[in-house]
Amino acid sequence: MLKLMLGCCKVYISETRNRAALEAIEQAAKLFPEVAIINKFEDEAYNRVGYTLVSKLAPKPSCHSCSLRSAVLSMVKAALETIDLELHCGSHPRLGVVDHICFHPLAYASLIQTAGIAKSLAADIGSSMQVPTFLYGAAHEEGRTLDSIRRELGYFKPNSGGTQWSGGPKSECLPLKPDEGPAQMSKAKGVVVIGATRWVDNYNIPVFSTDIAALRRLAKRLSGRGGGLPSVQAMALAHDDVTEVACNLLEPSKVGGDIVQQEVERLSREEGMAVGKGYFTDLSQEEIVESYLKLDP
Repeated sequence: MLKLMLGCCKVYISETRNRAALEAIEQAAKLFPEVAIINKFEDEAYNRVGYTLVSKLAPKPSCHSCSLRSAVLSMVKAALETIDLELHCGSHPRLGVVDHICFHPLAYASLIQTAGIAKSLAADIGSSMQVPTFLYGAAHEEGRTLDSIRRELGYFKPNSGGTQWSGGPKSECLPLKPDEGPAQMSKAKGVVVIGATRWVDNYNIPVFSTDIAALRRLAKRLSGRGGGLPSVQAMALAHDDVTEVACNLLEPSKVGGDIVQQEVERLSREEGMAVGKGYFTDLSQEEIVESYLKLDP
């Protein structure tokens, strides 16, 4: 009996307010019926949408004929044609119209398989769409991390009003050489970052305060980089009348949402701030596999 191999791709696009653009992007994915959009997470304050796509992978897939790759490429093309990053504003940082793409192996698929798809997609976006494209994780020969790319490109520095990101990177000359595509970017499109990793959970916790400076200190103490929880990355983002501590859980089986919730509550008490219940922005990998199998596309 053949073991089920599934590829999962998360595509994050810098838009939620332009409904026509989102419709065009989703229609582009539907051109490939063997690929399913399992989850869609929109956040208007962040002006950002995340799509979770899943498809079966062949035992020895050709990266160029992979349906998952083709569907994502079609979405990227639609996004670049319908969204102008220079007109964009939201409280979530971004580097491009298509800000981040990550492939994850599910069921019996391997990280090598998904890394091959990521590299093939990056080459096509860089050459055919002329967008600077950066690779990370298993898709990069040295295993470069997502946050290191973002840090070098100024991702974590608000450029409008202290809590807002307006447009993308301001200079067309990039401080980091892309893995694919031109060395200069279009301000209307920005850049694309593509990776392949083991599963990552995204967990956001609302804190009932608008003191963004205090919450940034808290996020730094929470993160592994700041001496806090290992395998946790965190940043504080303005979100309507609260501030969210948005977390990437790089090893959720070791440090999950419950542990992060408890630590944010502890750190917030020290600052005299109240905390709400956090939430995941996507289904778990088990729920995603189950949802895909029910669809049986």
